[in-house]
Formats: sequence, C-alpha cells, structure tokens
Amino acid sequence: MTQLHTVVFPVAGRGTRLLPITKSVPKELLPVYDKPVLQFAVEEALDAGAKRLIFVTHASKTAIPNYLKPDNALKAALDGGGKTELLRALDDVSLDNTVEVIFVEQDSPLGLGHAVLLSAPHVTGSAFGVILPDDVILGTPCLTEMAAGYPGGHMIAAMKVSADDVSKYGIFDAVADGDQHQIFRANGLVEKPDSETAPSQLAAVGRYILDICVFDALRTLAPGAGGEYQLTDAIAADVGRVELNGFAFSGSRYDCGNHAGLLQAANARAAQVGQALVAE
Repeated sequence: MTQLHTVVFPVAGRGTRLLPITKSVPKELLPVYDKPVLQFAVEEALDAGAKRLIFVTHASKTAIPNYLKPDNALKAALDGGGKTELLRALDDVSLDNTVEVIFVEQDSPLGLGHAVLLSAPHVTGSAFGVILPDDVILGTPCLTEMAAGYPGGHMIAAMKVSADDVSKYGIFDAVADGDQHQIFRANGLVEKPDSETAPSQLAAVGRYILDICVFDALRTLAPGAGGEYQLTDAIAADVGRVELNGFAFSGSRYDCGNHAGLLQAANARAAQVGQALVAE
C-alpha cells in the first residue's frame, strides 16, 4: 500500500448551494447525522496513513481551524461533569500530536487547481492525496482503497452515472470499463460533455492521488471554465507523460454540497450507525 504522508483539503468555497445556513456556518461543518462533513474526510485521510493535513481555506471560515484545534477546557468541563460518553465522542474526533495540521489561505475563488497549487510548498513525498469533503463516501474508506492499488501517476476516484447526468461531471475517456476493473486506464478527461459526445459514463469524483509533477502543470495552466484554474485541466495536460487511472471505489458517494445530498447522506449514516448498534 502506498503511504500517503500528505492529504490536501480544499475548503475555501462559500457553499452557496446550501444558503442560507452557510451564511454563518461553513458547509464542511454541517452535520451528517452524528458528525460534520469535514470529519468524514479527516478520518478517511488518517485511515490512508496521512500524517500531514493541509487545509486550503478562506479567512472568513475561522470555524474550521477552531473545530480542528484541541479544546482542553471543554474536555476538562466534560470530565469534571462526569459526561464520559460526550468526552469519548470528543476524543474520537480529536487529532493526536503525531498529525501535523497546516492552514493555507486562498484569498480569491480561483478554482480547485489554484487551491491545490497553494499547498505545494507543504507537500512531501512523490505523491499526495486530495479529498473534496463535499463528496462524503460511506463504506470502505475510498482513499485507503485507492492507496492500496495506486500504480503511480495520477489516479482519480470514479463512479458510473446515468447518461442524463454526464454533463454534470468530468468524464473519463476510459480504456477499460470500471464496472469490470476496479482500476482502469484512461486517455484523459472530458469536462461536462453532453450525453451524445461523452466518451463513457464514468465520472470523476472528489478523491485524487496525484504525482507531484501536477504542480508543474498547475504553474503554467491558463484559466479554464469560469475563469478558474481547473485541476482536471492540469491532469489532462499531463496525459501522455504521466499515467492516468480511474478507480471504481466500493463505497456510496453523496454530494453534500446541496440540501438533498446532505439529507441522503444523513439518512444513510443513521442507518449505518443503527446497524453498528444492533451488532453490538
């Protein structure tokens, strides 16, 4: 299994699809039944072996650093009040001192590619992970699965979508079918194609393992759709000299950047917790 020492979390977005609540609460801290969206992403990174977590955030989202910092006063109050179950729940989401947490500010909304590039001075190793917390994946930790099979180059999580939905995603120009092979080679990605021209129905979702050479492509990248620097454009620019693979993961993905997806994830998580309680 590849050791992913560093994982990057782009969390500077304003969460406009979830207004009005995101006017005051970061979308990453909205609850999925019993814990916030961001916690699922952090736990997934740690499960994959990460020891350095880089959060690319915005100055207005001070609640994210506050959530991730230890709160010894709260722990002492819970302990003093005999609230052992709440103390245990707090301990479960606390980071120990073997994990380094770094915050980088993205002042302007210049795209996912720009956010990842800002993390470059802090990334170590020949490859690193990227998790988009909005994409909550329940089941076997997706990044762990990917790291176990990572062959080098760039790898992106993939799922099959309906023909009607291909225009919402980056779509793989796949060499092999992801339904038959968990890891499949790809010639590239096509951003939001229409159903008639889409090269497949395999969509890229928010988990990446990237060779550090992606930073070279990002540094020379021109703005793409919406005037933003697109990570998929940098990955596509590397095709031909860096192998691109998709990874058909085993878990269930929920788009928690919108109200319906957040509710679906909460219901699925509630069922998951209920099953665990029954098993005990």
